[in-house]
Amino acid sequence: MMADVDVASPAALIGDPTRAEFLLALSEKEALPASALARRAGVSNSTASIQLGKLLAGGLLEVERHGRHRYYRLRDPAVAQAIEALALIAPERPVASLRDANRAEGIQLARTCYDHLAGVLGVALLDALLESGAFIARGSDLELTPDGLDRLDSLGVDVEGARRSRRAFASLCLDWSERRYHVAGALGAALTKRLFELDWIERPGPGRAVRVTPAGRTGFRRIGVEPPR
Repeated sequence: MMADVDVASPAALIGDPTRAEFLLALSEKEALPASALARRAGVSNSTASIQLGKLLAGGLLEVERHGRHRYYRLRDPAVAQAIEALALIAPERPVASLRDANRAEGIQLARTCYDHLAGVLGVALLDALLESGAFIARGSDLELTPDGLDRLDSLGVDVEGARRSRRAFASLCLDWSERRYHVAGALGAALTKRLFELDWIERPGPGRAVRVTPAGRTGFRRIGVEPPR
């Protein structure tokens, strides 16, 4: 029987600046080698190896081998959700350049929150789905209605695959930049994957920012979403 949970253990792991940078990087990319994570955090490869070992031992990361290379990834989507939740109370980093300002604006307008759509666009998408009756909010969960199933099927979203996932099917995720909700869970990931496949959204560069394509502007408006500029 469990009396409580040990929140301090993962908090201590996340609290180190180098390890936090690794986790942020892996919330943007599915998997990265240690060398790329070391460059991102500005540390040596030996330091990165030590810190990655701690994250592995603490159950926040997992590693897979491809030949001689080792690629690190978040062990569970819940880790990304924890990082996103911490962003709600984290102080903002100062903007030091025009590049930083453009990156910050892009992330706020549209980004992936691990594997589902967030930012202004993600919030607007959920609003449109709720208003159309595609979803009904049940606490922190989302119930897909028959009409919603028809809508998502018409877009080619793999709803049944999302139902078979071991993750929560569809849930609300509080957006750190908008302080409102977007769609998370297995269905949120399937919907975002399909939006990429339809070429409605694309990545303008490395990182988790996304932008709406010309085809996406037409497509989003067709389903009642006004894309951000």
